[in-house]
Amino acid sequence: MSELTPAKQIEIPPVTGVFAQPWSLKKVAALMAMFGPAAILASVSIGAGETIVVVRVGAWAGYGLLWVVLLSCLTKGVFVTYLLGRYTAVSGEHIGHRLVRLPGPRGWLLITILGLEMIGAPLAWVPIAKPCGDLVHYLLRDVLPAAMPETVWENLFTSLFIALALALSTGTTFKSLEKQHITICCILVGGTFLGTLLVRPSFWQTLMGTFHIGHLPSFPSWAPEDAIQHPLLTLSTTFGYVGGSVMSYIVYANWVSIHGWGLNGHKDIASLREYAATRDRIDYLPNDASQAARLRQLIAPLRWDVSMGALVLFFVTAGFMVSGAAVLYPLQTEFKGWSLLTNQAHIWRNIHPSLTWVYYITIAAAMWGTLQALPEIYARVSQEFLQAIRPERTWDYPRVLRFIITYIFIVTMALVWSNVSFEILTQVVAFLITNLAIALIGFAAIYLNFKLPPAYRTRSVVLAGGILSALILTVAACISGWGLVRKMLG
Repeated sequence: MSELTPAKQIEIPPVTGVFAQPWSLKKVAALMAMFGPAAILASVSIGAGETIVVVRVGAWAGYGLLWVVLLSCLTKGVFVTYLLGRYTAVSGEHIGHRLVRLPGPRGWLLITILGLEMIGAPLAWVPIAKPCGDLVHYLLRDVLPAAMPETVWENLFTSLFIALALALSTGTTFKSLEKQHITICCILVGGTFLGTLLVRPSFWQTLMGTFHIGHLPSFPSWAPEDAIQHPLLTLSTTFGYVGGSVMSYIVYANWVSIHGWGLNGHKDIASLREYAATRDRIDYLPNDASQAARLRQLIAPLRWDVSMGALVLFFVTAGFMVSGAAVLYPLQTEFKGWSLLTNQAHIWRNIHPSLTWVYYITIAAAMWGTLQALPEIYARVSQEFLQAIRPERTWDYPRVLRFIITYIFIVTMALVWSNVSFEILTQVVAFLITNLAIALIGFAAIYLNFKLPPAYRTRSVVLAGGILSALILTVAACISGWGLVRKMLG
């Protein structure tokens, strides 16, 4: 590709296989079978946000905040994810190698994203792992020595859970992650569907709560004091925790390239990326309407993948909130300390006592899948960004992964044993890496779209949705940040 010049543009690969077939049920099934990268994204996102935060909110806000789930899934799960993945699918270029050339100091946005994620990541691990530690202690409480305080046992089991997840993540590959998380998605969707039906929620209230956008219900007296005193901070935290952290969305574009979707399936893709890294403009895409249309066909898997991932995220998250509203709200359940999963077991115990163990096993598997996948996500994005910032160095993926694992372990241990409260951890995480950082990458996704030649940019409806999503994320970040400041200052 070294001989490629603006006057000699590439040929878009021909449309073959399922993409060339006329529309039929067989073609739809084949496209749905391509569900993969977004399955990991959805499954990883179904951690503390979907299985803990939204259930707590449903337990004292009822159905009234379901619209927050819908809004978050649309902004992050659809528009941000699609625009980031689409840029790589259309250009064949990793987004970090384009964003590193933003006006200003080299790589300032990449450094900011890495910094925010590395600050927020250990904080995000504790609200996922510590309820699991509390659950293990709860299940073994009758056989454990009573001499040791409950808090110590909970912290010990939490530490072991984190250490094991980090240790086993070193041998994780993208292919194994994809298979594992497709299975987890299927289990979660099936279990959520069955559980939601069995608790017999109010479908009218579910519908009203989903589409009553902007409505902030009054919180009952048994709601957490923090939620009553800081309702907008609670709202923005819930919005932020629906979906993953910023790196989960960035890595999606990397996974698109691994799958070879769009231009990434070009036979000279490696040389093409080397050439693109030297150009300020993307001048290698042909100025031909028929070839641009061909490339749009080649990125069809991306549209299906993002759509299915967003549906899984919304369905499971809304299902957990609805279950909390239908079962825990009437019980006036108070979530105190870290006994979040044991409180949620009331949902399944309400159906049949034997289902409690099914719930424990399922939820532990979901939490485990989240923690095991995160180091691979952190390392893959970090390597891409560091290579873009300092191309003269070779950033070895295993070494980056080992550094991140060590860092996560040290900081999470300090947080676990210092007994920081659930509320402050989730609120800081929501501000840093699920609201502010994703707002930044949302605007970056719009910038990337305009770096493409006009014939290859997304349609105006999707662009408008992307701009609106970035603005909504900015508002959520401002509310989250201001709420934290007011809370800290008393």
